[in-house]
Amino acid sequence: MMLRRLVLAFSFASLVACAPSATPSSTPSIKTANATTPTGTPTGDGSFTHVTQIQLSPALRAIVDAPDRDADDKKLDEGRKPGELLAFAGINSGMKVAELAAGGGYTTELLARAVGPTGVVYGQNSPTILEKFAEKPWAARLAKPVNKNVVKVTRDFDDPLPPEAKDLDAVVMVLFYHDTYWMNVDRAKMNANILRALKPGGKFIIVDHSARAGTGSTEVKTLHRVDEALVRDDLTHAGFRLATDADFLRNPYDKRDWNASPTAAAEKRGTSDRFVLGFVKP
Repeated sequence: MMLRRLVLAFSFASLVACAPSATPSSTPSIKTANATTPTGTPTGDGSFTHVTQIQLSPALRAIVDAPDRDADDKKLDEGRKPGELLAFAGINSGMKVAELAAGGGYTTELLARAVGPTGVVYGQNSPTILEKFAEKPWAARLAKPVNKNVVKVTRDFDDPLPPEAKDLDAVVMVLFYHDTYWMNVDRAKMNANILRALKPGGKFIIVDHSARAGTGSTEVKTLHRVDEALVRDDLTHAGFRLATDADFLRNPYDKRDWNASPTAAAEKRGTSDRFVLGFVKP
């Protein structure tokens, strides 16, 4: 029981205060109404884009630099690259989006600011995460006026979104997909439900700690990392198309042999190599 609590604690640490990143190996490039237009490198038939540079617009910078954001959130920005994430995801004013495994709501609030008062954000946490870890920080987050366009969703990951969450522009999951393996989530069911909630052309954005190639899901509990190839396979088998990936959270110097959970990582916190994948509903 004690071991299980420790593992859950490590997992939740990545939800409430996910680790800052290392110095990126390259700077990615994208644009939206809040940022700029994608200018990565198309490959093959042009249906896939590897994003190598992101230039943020003044509007998106204003979201990240807003003076009423919490100081603790801003401390995470250098590593988390929130502007780049919003740009990569193509989040714009008026959109309907969701964050799964919202934790304490760091990313949820950024999404809320980006979609504005005419948009909506469904912020999901499972009952277990709320009960054990997130109830207070999540409640405090939702009490902020800037988050009045956030709909609190408490549902298990197998079926994470309510029926009214449909025709979504984007769904985001940050540093949590690996946890769905050791938590025995029915990922096929989860991904099918996410696919159903998105509109055609809607995006499922996944950010996670990278494991060494070939390790599959063997290190999801011990190192809080997952093999990127496995995640790609999961989503393509679920009916998604991998449309884009990006380098802005990559760290080529990470040997990927240590626990990337913020609590366990200690002084290494924030230096893990992370992949950023953008899947699209055909």
